[in-house]
Amino acid sequence: MKKPSASPANQNALHERAPGSGAMVPTEATGNAGETHQQIAHDGDHSSGTDHLTDNFGHRIADNQNSLKAGERGPTLIEDLILREKIFHFDHERIPERIVHARGSAAHGVFEVTKAIPGLTKAALFQKKGNTCPVFTRFSTVAGGAGSVDTPRDVRGFAVKFYTEAGNWDLVGNNIPVFFIQDAIKFPDLVHAVKMEADRGFPQAASAHDTFWDFIGLMPESMHMIMWAMSDRTIPRTLRNIEGFGVHTFRLVNAKGEGKFVKFHWKPVLGLESTTWDEAVKIAGADPDFHRRDLFEAIDSGNFPAWDLGIQVFDEEFAAAQPYDVLDATKLIPEELVPVEIIGRMTLNRNVDNFFAETEQVAFMPTNIVPGIDFSNDPLLQGRLFSYLDTQKSRLGTTNFHQIPINAPKCPFHNFQRDGMMQTLVPTGRANYEPNSLADAGETGGPRECPETGFSSFTENAERNDPTEKVRVRAELFGDHYSQARMFFLSLTENEQAHLASALVFELSKVVIEPVRTRVLSRLRNIDENLAQRVADGLAMDVPAKAKAKREPVDLGTSDALSIQKQALKTLQGRTVGILYDEGSDKAAIDQLMAAIEADGGRVKLVAPKVGPIKVKGGTLKADGQLAGTPSVMFDAVAALLMPDRAAMLAKDAGAVQWFADAYAHCKTIAACGGTREHLLPKANVEIDAGVPKFEDFMKVGAVRHWDREPKVRDLA
Repeated sequence: MKKPSASPANQNALHERAPGSGAMVPTEATGNAGETHQQIAHDGDHSSGTDHLTDNFGHRIADNQNSLKAGERGPTLIEDLILREKIFHFDHERIPERIVHARGSAAHGVFEVTKAIPGLTKAALFQKKGNTCPVFTRFSTVAGGAGSVDTPRDVRGFAVKFYTEAGNWDLVGNNIPVFFIQDAIKFPDLVHAVKMEADRGFPQAASAHDTFWDFIGLMPESMHMIMWAMSDRTIPRTLRNIEGFGVHTFRLVNAKGEGKFVKFHWKPVLGLESTTWDEAVKIAGADPDFHRRDLFEAIDSGNFPAWDLGIQVFDEEFAAAQPYDVLDATKLIPEELVPVEIIGRMTLNRNVDNFFAETEQVAFMPTNIVPGIDFSNDPLLQGRLFSYLDTQKSRLGTTNFHQIPINAPKCPFHNFQRDGMMQTLVPTGRANYEPNSLADAGETGGPRECPETGFSSFTENAERNDPTEKVRVRAELFGDHYSQARMFFLSLTENEQAHLASALVFELSKVVIEPVRTRVLSRLRNIDENLAQRVADGLAMDVPAKAKAKREPVDLGTSDALSIQKQALKTLQGRTVGILYDEGSDKAAIDQLMAAIEADGGRVKLVAPKVGPIKVKGGTLKADGQLAGTPSVMFDAVAALLMPDRAAMLAKDAGAVQWFADAYAHCKTIAACGGTREHLLPKANVEIDAGVPKFEDFMKVGAVRHWDREPKVRDLA
């Protein structure tokens, strides 16, 4: 057993607040929904507090897995002192960088309603087709710090601030529709586990380490999210090619006070695209700012990225009939059951003027909603409603963070809140309270509440809940942790399944504690036996006994909407093609291909051994990038037009050979001239297939991935 640290840091006045000795082996119990509880044994030593979990004031904690709710499926109660202290402390652990989502990229834009939905919501924005409002959107990684790279295997944050005429509405989600945990009380534990390990400060922006997988193996509710996290969804090609999700179940409320459940979706107009793992790693080395640069350059060049906003709307009757709980953030509703209805489009058309003032200081909060949109009792959402507002005081230093321009609403706002650090407004008069009768004396009395247009919460308690109970428990239906994970895995193409299995092998190979690997494999058996066997083979381990499921998985079928490759668009819109040339190359042929690509909405970057003007047939060409510093991982497809002697010379250049070897290994289109085919492609071990057309035939093939090539270039699990 590892000895307690002798560090002087433990010898301070608060030494008795140090973590417990760890000598006690906890008993494990399973909660109502299958969550793991590690507890002091009933007949254990309760006289010493060394191993008892407490709050910061020494109060022992009976349940560290569930927040306190008004009924099994009810809202989380603000009186939950354990939840509040735990999240309060977590929210203030880092200053001033965000604890999660620290590395972000953002842009301004506009949202336009393409379909009015007054029957569903009284939200002013959605009352009329053609209504618009400004937006500010921030994309981010989750686990890494502000200085980490853009392309790790990680969830991507997708947060949109709508500056509506009724106030700000923040739709704060991710590029994945589900999450790791069901209850917000576990969020600090999740992030502590995935962040750099506490004693060594690494790995940065990576989940491939002991503490993350130790946590995951003990949290069966995470297995659905793990399928998404280990899939190609977490290694997107660009930020312009990701979907966005509100994650939680929200409500829409109309003018009659009638409410329905809703889930929000963002669909990229350019379609979904991912990288391969090898490609993502090489992009990180070639350009750590690849996603940030791509978003900036696309907007700067007028190729404005866009997303359609869609909704899945359903009622309580539908919710009650499902084999999963719609209040469970680890579950999604298949689009085949409830199709996504498109109601608007967001176009990002302006880069930020100052990164710190806007991208860094923007504060998104789920509590920012407008009349016509409301919350559900999702226990993860309920915790977020407390956490985000609390966080801003730590990050931005003042309760007046709403006055920072990027956070301020673009409609009038008036209240009686005064003073505070960094107050920039200058209220006049003495009306800083209400009710007041100062107007009777000729003074300004200030603003007043409005029952007609003001925000009012949905009043019905129609979520199958008994509000007379105060309990720390999860609804039993939350205990199905594997059915949707299985649905996700079986919905992928064989190639995507191989990517996912290989990602699990890679991540678990970094885990030193063998019982952690064994535990995860035992969970995988509940998802798919073949997947568990493939991962075990990749780790040279035996498949362990299947972990007992709290609820046995049920067959939910498959959903094509869950697969990136099944939804792939054959288009050049938003794609970038790299064209390699050198002395003597045919300028007219290059110009012709460039024009064709750009006419179809693509971009071209010229690459050459030298960046200065090079003499070519028909004039000179100046490269956008030098060959050694512009690897093919930067492009969606490549083409080469070289004179035979230059191709033969470049065949001796390891960088040039790797340029083609990577493009081939990453299953990209390689349009090659005769000289390239004769000299360079054989050196790069490139076999001629449907994805390796002649230079002049590039447009017939396009910038698509040729996944049938992958078994030739790498051994997947």
